[in-house]
Amino acid sequence: MKQSDKDILRKYLPDGAVDSVSAAIVDHKIAFRISRPRATKLGDYRAAMNGFPHRISVNQNLNPYSFLITFVHELAHLIVFERYGRKVMPHGLEWKQVYHSLMQPYFEKEIFPDDLKMVLSRSVQHAKATDGSDVELTRILKSYNTRQTDPNEVELTQIADGSYFRIADGRVFQKLHVQRKRYKCACLASKRLYLFSPIAGVKPVTDEEMKNFLNFIILNKTRRR
Repeated sequence: MKQSDKDILRKYLPDGAVDSVSAAIVDHKIAFRISRPRATKLGDYRAAMNGFPHRISVNQNLNPYSFLITFVHELAHLIVFERYGRKVMPHGLEWKQVYHSLMQPYFEKEIFPDDLKMVLSRSVQHAKATDGSDVELTRILKSYNTRQTDPNEVELTQIADGSYFRIADGRVFQKLHVQRKRYKCACLASKRLYLFSPIAGVKPVTDEEMKNFLNFIILNKTRRR
């Protein structure tokens, strides 16, 4: 990997993690992308196929510890795919074993602060998706965020089922119900369903804002006819 690419990674990763992450990107021939912020996922992995390489993306707005954990999570998916193809569950035993083994060197190198390391080590033992399902881990990772939060932002659990909220990119959702450990929510513009972490930061939409938003949607539909 070029030094200039390593310098870019250094802006997003904790001290001591750049060399191992860059080596993984080169060794597995990953097309790695630092993505715009996405409300419903922190990163993703797409398997190599039809001439395209393995692709991993991680959101650019994550703090260094979240960025590293998300990358390792997606790298574990890649390695499982190389070994088993699509024959195993996405977060099954095989993935958990790989994820655990990939995280161990970072524990040994003392990459994480003690409080985060303790919670993360427990989370690794019962790892699932890096989407906020592990509330304890998500909370402590949020404590290391440096960006200033919106004073009007609340956790999704603080608004009632059936209420409406807005996320950072401006989309408006309706909170529906809990599905396992996350909330199923409907995007009003696209009608698509998404799963949100219970402690996702959202902005409640007032009745007046909701009325204006619905009028805007109706007006747009009328213009398209």
